[in-house]
Amino acid sequence: MNPLHPPALTGGDVYRIHWILGTDHLLAVCHCGAEREFEDPAELWDWLLAHPDGHHPAAGAAPAPADAPEPALAR
Repeated sequence: MNPLHPPALTGGDVYRIHWILGTDHLLAVCHCGAEREFEDPAELWDWLLAHPDGHHPAAGAAPAPADAPEPALAR
């Protein structure tokens, strides 16, 4: 996490989505620390819920605890 979105909640079920001011873009932040920018909200949720596929935590990001449960897919 960086100063723009300090950790308030942690764990395997915590996701953050930030609107990037002045744009039509959203920043997805996974519980593992990986971040990715999206224009399409559906693609954003597909990426978040596909964890760990395609996730590469940011350098220096703390990894999720080994005993953290994987998020349940809501369908």
